[in-house]
Formats: sequence, structure tokens, C-alpha cells
Amino acid sequence: MNAYIIVLAGFGVVVLLTAWLPMVLKELPLSLPIFCVALGALIFAFPDLPGIMPHPSEELALVERLSEFVVIIALMGAGLKIDRPFGWKRWRLTWRLLGISMPLTILGLVWLGESLLGLSLAAAVLLAGALAPTDPVLASDVQVGPPMGREEDEVRFTLTSEAGLNDGLAFPFVLLAIAIAQDVSLTEWFAYAVVWKILVGTGMGYLVGRVLGWLTFHLPNRAKLSRTGAGFVALGITCVAYGLTEMVKGYGFLAVFVAALALRATEPEHEYHQKLHDFAEELERLMMMVLLVLLGGALTGGQLLGALTWQAAAFGLLAIFVVRPLAGWIGLIGTHPPPGEKAAISFFGIRGIGSIYYLAYALQHGTFDNVPLLWSTTGFIILVSIVLHGITVTPTMRRLDLRRKLAERTAARA
Repeated sequence: MNAYIIVLAGFGVVVLLTAWLPMVLKELPLSLPIFCVALGALIFAFPDLPGIMPHPSEELALVERLSEFVVIIALMGAGLKIDRPFGWKRWRLTWRLLGISMPLTILGLVWLGESLLGLSLAAAVLLAGALAPTDPVLASDVQVGPPMGREEDEVRFTLTSEAGLNDGLAFPFVLLAIAIAQDVSLTEWFAYAVVWKILVGTGMGYLVGRVLGWLTFHLPNRAKLSRTGAGFVALGITCVAYGLTEMVKGYGFLAVFVAALALRATEPEHEYHQKLHDFAEELERLMMMVLLVLLGGALTGGQLLGALTWQAAAFGLLAIFVVRPLAGWIGLIGTHPPPGEKAAISFFGIRGIGSIYYLAYALQHGTFDNVPLLWSTTGFIILVSIVLHGITVTPTMRRLDLRRKLAERTAARA
């Protein structure tokens, strides 16, 4: 049978499921990513199909580009969702997660990588850098609602803003792993990967967002881009922000999220933001389903977990159940959210498509030991994260919402 026809029919099924499944799964303790991975694993588990699905290490360039595209679309959608104005005090929980929790997570994972997995320093830093950021693609169930939806409690806002910013801020550690592998000086790494690329990414994102925001909302009435009513403008803004920033060697991920924030700030209450967000969300969901079906196929047909050892499984469980929650809790010490909300913020550090991107990127720019083990460990952590967080997120967020509403009613009566 023609492989192209099979792929075409399969893609059509994925498109239909993208539209239908969210409604079916909405009230169940089951997420769309779980279904997608299970579907891919089932399809490619048939004896005649495993040869079709290669191991990700055999298609690094393709894996990098596909995961990169999904992440930048997710970052645009996340930025457009946020209603809260940018600021130091208003975003204080986010800064704590980025400035305290993420470095602690990386240190903990580096130590485990060297002591438990026997990795070299470069490979351990790479694995830690790839797994440190929370994923903007798979975290949609714990993110804020659509623009002007007013669903911005501290848990949802903090997890959304963290996922938007830490993808760019984890990149220096991935580049540090490459620098260690290539014997590049730490001074050179810091000047380029930390100072230059973060400043350029932030600056370019703000510039692109403000300029395109002005073109969208403040040109003379006949020329306003918002008059088109076209949601796919979000895709253009995403690609312009990412492409221009990468041309000048800045962090494109960071630029896309900052551009979305700057665009929202230009005219925060305009209804056109809803159309931009809806298009970005639909495209993100479609591409996410395709990638997760392929991830499921890689688990069975591509033998992604072929190099998994008990040490790697232990590393993954410690990363999910100990390192991230503990680092998150430490980062939030002294802040005002109730213990239940702090626990939720610390626990829902979902790993996913971003980790795949970082690993594929680094393996094309540096030489690392135990590459199959790196892939199997990352794949295992993503799989556990998808299942665990997918099952627990709906009942957990529902319980937190109920507690918050009861507290508000009690305060109002008092």
C-alpha cells in the first residue's frame, strides 16, 4: 500500500480528533496528550510498521525543526493569553521560579546525571538544561484562559508566564553543555549565551511586538491590520519575531513570548486579540497532536526507550517527584499563596516538546557521550510527565478553584 496515502489518511484522522477530542475529554481525568501518545504507540506497535518510524537520533534536523515550530506557536499563544500587565511585583512568583527554582533544578539534575547515570559533565548539563524548562505546549490545561477571559489566578498565571519565559532562559545551559563539550571558555559562553542572546532576544521581541502592535491597532482606520479579522496574522508575527531575532543571534523563543506580551500591551482590551489567540491555539493543538502521535510511534516503532535502564528510570522519577517540586517549593518560600497553590505550582512542571527540541539542537552542535541513554531518559520523563500530569491536572485545578471561591465568599461575608 502507498505510504503517502496512509500518512494522508492518518493526518485526516488526527485533524478530526483535534477538533472533537477536547470536548470529549474535558470532564475526564484524561488529557489530549495522553490519547495522542497512546494512539501513536498503538499504531506503530503493529509488526509491519516499526521500520517506518526511525529513532529521533536518526532524524535530528527534522525533529529539531518540527519541535521548534510547535514551541514558538505555543509561546505566541501563551503570551496572547496573559491579561496581567508586565511588572516586577505583579510577576514576583514567576521571577522566583526562574531565578531560584530553575537553577536549583538544573543543579540537582546535573548531580543526579553524573552520580546516578554516570554521564560526563557536558552530557549531564545537557540533560539538565533540556529537562529544566516547563513546557508551553503540554501545559495548556494549567494555563490562564483566553484573552480577557479573566481566568488569571496565581497558579494558572505563574505556570503560564514561567512556561513562556523559561524556554528561552534554559537555552544558556544547553549552550553551556555545548561549550563544555567543545572546550569553549566560560567567559566567552557567559558573554554570548547569557548576556548578548538574552538582551537581544528581549529587545527584539519588544521591538517587533510594539511595531506590529502599532501597525495592527494604530494605523489610520482603513489600514489597520485588525480590520482584516484574520487570525493567521498571529503566525506571521510569530515567524517575524523568531526569524529576525535568530538572524541577530538572540533567543528566538524569548523574543516570541515578549513580542506577544508587547502586542497585548499595545491595545490590551481589543477583541482582535481573541482571534489571534484562537488561531494560534488551534494550530498549536494540531501540531502538538501530530508530534505526540509521532512520539508515541517512536516509543514502540522507533525504540525510543531502548537504552532505558533502572538508573535512568530512577533519575526520571526523582526529577518529576523530588527535584522540580522541591526546587519550586524553595523558590516560593516567603510568598503569599496558600500551601495547596504552592504545591500545585511546584508539582506541575510539565516536560515535553521543548525538551525534545533542546536535545535535538545540542546533538547537532556538539559531541556527547551516552546519546541513546539521553534520548531514552528524556523520552521516559516526557511519557511519565504526560500521563501523571494529564491525569491529575483536571481534578487538582477543580479542587483549587473550589477552595478559592469558598475563600472569596467567606471574605466577602466577613
